[in-house]
Amino acid sequence: MSQRTINLSLAVVEGMHLAGLVDEFMSMLNDSAETPDRGIERLTPTAYPDDAEASAEFSAATRGDLLDRRTADAAVVRQGLMPFLHTAGEDLVGDEVLEPRDVTIAVADVDAWLRTLTALRLVIATHLDITTDDDDHDPEDPRFGIYDWLGFRLDGLIAIADAYDGTAPDDRA
Repeated sequence: MSQRTINLSLAVVEGMHLAGLVDEFMSMLNDSAETPDRGIERLTPTAYPDDAEASAEFSAATRGDLLDRRTADAAVVRQGLMPFLHTAGEDLVGDEVLEPRDVTIAVADVDAWLRTLTALRLVIATHLDITTDDDDHDPEDPRFGIYDWLGFRLDGLIAIADAYDGTAPDDRA
């Protein structure tokens, strides 16, 4: 029986940049014990804000496993982006960087992709001090563009997954 898959279409430059973001995210996760980062900390929020001792116990019992799962999810995404990593060594000219390429994602891996894109977006939002959808975007700060682009790609992937489930009319984003 063949593996069930969906396709996500990314421009070459998008795939290369997303692979770079995932690599950076994985490094942040791996270094989080030695180099605390407020974005990574936001992925493991305080469980009991009114009880520091209980919150510390909960964190000690769950934080490592949660970050390990985040790392495993990111590794799934990175593996899916391997064709773009090989592209990074090519001499692409002109519109070649804008050419779309399909990323084939096993249906079993879609949740890892969704969790990773969401986590990346949350980490970036934390560094940009975005707490609500109404927060202002600085048009001069390119990180806001990355934040918005990740949201666009996340919405597209959700639409593809919904289409696979038969709840949406289109199967490509």
